Amino acid sequence: MPKSRSSLLTRRGLIAAGGALGLVAALTACGGSDSAKDGSGDKGTGGAAAWSFKDDMGKDVTAKSTPKNIVAFTGTAAALHDYGVGVKGVFGPTKTADGKADVQAGSMDVSKVEIIGNVYDEFNVEKYASLQPDLLVTNTWEKDSYWYLPEASKDKILKLAPAAAIGVGGDVTMDKALARTADLAKSLGADLNDKKTVDAKARFEAASAKLREATKANPGIKVLVGSGAADLFYVSTPATSADLKYFQSLGVEFVTPDKVEGGFFESLSWENAGKYQADVILLDNRTGTLQPEELKAKPTWAEMPAVKAGQITPRVTEPIYSYEKCAQIVEELTKAIQNAKKVS
Repeated sequence: MPKSRSSLLTRRGLIAAGGALGLVAALTACGGSDSAKDGSGDKGTGGAAAWSFKDDMGKDVTAKSTPKNIVAFTGTAAALHDYGVGVKGVFGPTKTADGKADVQAGSMDVSKVEIIGNVYDEFNVEKYASLQPDLLVTNTWEKDSYWYLPEASKDKILKLAPAAAIGVGGDVTMDKALARTADLAKSLGADLNDKKTVDAKARFEAASAKLREATKANPGIKVLVGSGAADLFYVSTPATSADLKYFQSLGVEFVTPDKVEGGFFESLSWENAGKYQADVILLDNRTGTLQPEELKAKPTWAEMPAVKAGQITPRVTEPIYSYEKCAQIVEELTKAIQNAKKVS
């Protein structure tokens, strides 16, 4: 998923950086430097950094002390929140047009965080600098790519504070992304032995076992992962997303598109949206994508066997990688597989 679906839908979002003088002042206030960018930091007694974390880009991210002023991609911030680690600011889909919390905000109280940018390619550098960040956290879908950092201002952003990225694409599976997010949360002060966290992990593991049982009990159910836009229907491959790869390892049979673009999905015109037959459709639930009520206006959507059978399940396309939230995702998919009838 190298691009946000919202960018494909609207192409909106401008770089919200200020003038050069304001940025220089902000950099000075935050003590930004190349050492912050590359994670070298100042060393404490004995030559060791007071806080360090090896992220999924293979970088040793360090700071003089455990970061407190954390700014994170909304979904990653939501995961840290579930572990009891708060953030000061967020970037990424946080509030919908009516002011409510976006689905990617999870259980966070979005009124208590500073929103640096609410859409793809939007990141207010001066506002970020004013928070005096100790650490920036996001995900990475591709090598050396920080999710939701605008390319045009990325270098300025990375000079302001160390940055850590958790892998959620490529060869990574959901269980690994969960473990790595938990590792990061622990390094930031989370107690992974807390009963809530222990119970959530057990729930995720139990849900995974039930999904495996469901796929065995109801074999041959074909699942299509789709996302609707005004002019196109996107069919995702299970090969490069952590959640889908994990579900596949548990026996879920996915439709695999044969003309994948950029490693993530095939784009179909609505005239050709019925190219692939499936028994269940996992439909992108993100803000800005068309949902079932809106899709009724598309004749080819209405003719899909899974749609006729009412076998449509929301897909959390960008999971919040806490055990609590991912357990819910697996449970919903399990129900869909258990209840599905072969219609393709």
